[in-house]
Amino acid sequence: MKFKLIILLLMTNTLYAQSTIPESIKEEIEIALSYYPDLKNTPINFEFKKKIKKSTMQAQPSIGSFFRKKGNRSYNIYISETVNISGEVLFTKNMPRDVLIGWIGHELGHVMDYRNRSNLNLIWFGFKYLLSDNHIAEAERSADTFAVKSGMEKYILITKDFILSQANIDKKYIARIKKYYLSPEEIMDIINKRDSELSKS
Repeated sequence: MKFKLIILLLMTNTLYAQSTIPESIKEEIEIALSYYPDLKNTPINFEFKKKIKKSTMQAQPSIGSFFRKKGNRSYNIYISETVNISGEVLFTKNMPRDVLIGWIGHELGHVMDYRNRSNLNLIWFGFKYLLSDNHIAEAERSADTFAVKSGMEKYILITKDFILSQANIDKKYIARIKKYYLSPEEIMDIINKRDSELSKS
């Protein structure tokens, strides 16, 4: 098993050499990236931030590449340095490994969504995200769906269970997760449909 993981990470290093990855969470990022072969030519900058409003991570096109053709864009995934769990402030890099992989996998789902959009569509997407609760839900559920269809359901479910099972986690954050993101039941429906389609092909 360890040998297979080493081979996987070596392959990922080659495929995603143009991405910027913090050393402290390098393995978790590379595992998440391995589920997205379509992103192998997409530069992604992973960067820690002191704090991200209402979130633990955030994906967005880089400003410098925003007006390039969609196939030539680069992206930023910002990661909050800390997260408040059960009344205790923890460093995100020290979160359980599979939870961190799931969080990163969700953000990569956003990148998959963005890379298919035109520049004008992305601008409109950003305005709607700021102004419409329904659009926030649509965007977050789309990112979850990309992650699950890429085979990351194990990590996405572990991450959701981790968040929802914390007795003292910020109730507003839990409510946000329930409101905007796919539920475990909805994820299982996607998995069943995906597997059914694969069995027919």
